Amino acid sequence: MSGRPALTTLALCVGTFAAQTVGTAVGLGPGAFALSLPLSDQPWTLATSVYAHGSLGHLLANGLALLVVGPLVAYVTTAVRFHAFFLATGSIAGAVQVVVAAPFGGSAVLGASGAIFALLGYLLVGNRASERVLAWLPLGRRGRLAVFAALAALLTAATAAPGVALVAHFVGVCLGAGAGRLRLLHVRSGAGQSGGQ
Repeated sequence: MSGRPALTTLALCVGTFAAQTVGTAVGLGPGAFALSLPLSDQPWTLATSVYAHGSLGHLLANGLALLVVGPLVAYVTTAVRFHAFFLATGSIAGAVQVVVAAPFGGSAVLGASGAIFALLGYLLVGNRASERVLAWLPLGRRGRLAVFAALAALLTAATAAPGVALVAHFVGVCLGAGAGRLRLLHVRSGAGQSGGQ
């Protein structure tokens, strides 16, 4: 268990951006990588949209965020679990984004931020310090859900800007927080591996 899955994920994002750039040069439109409705028309975009980015600045911003939170989550899990979690949460966050935005004239979505926000949600909730705080506060199940929702809303609001997939950010944090609460990515101690954080 190490931070290598985060570096591999960043390499996948860079490689996908390079493929986008080459694709554009040969006449392949951005829709080949971006997730849009109907989802069944180009199902591969559920995956490609997670690693694709709209610009070099978009890639750099997400890459920096990934390098901050990714290794901390990767430390407690396996590479396979990390990559599966990243792809699944990014795909779900993107799909919810396009479905929710559709009635408002929404467009296609791409970028790793939904998955990165899921990693952040996992990091914030799936550690022993958070468990101790939650155990100390007499909130009950509904109170904890309210805390998670408020946390997700605050993190989402902090990234508000034109063109930002806020729904994907919110969904990502919620997915990550839920998974963190259940410690889904943690590998139990044994065989020389530590699952603690």
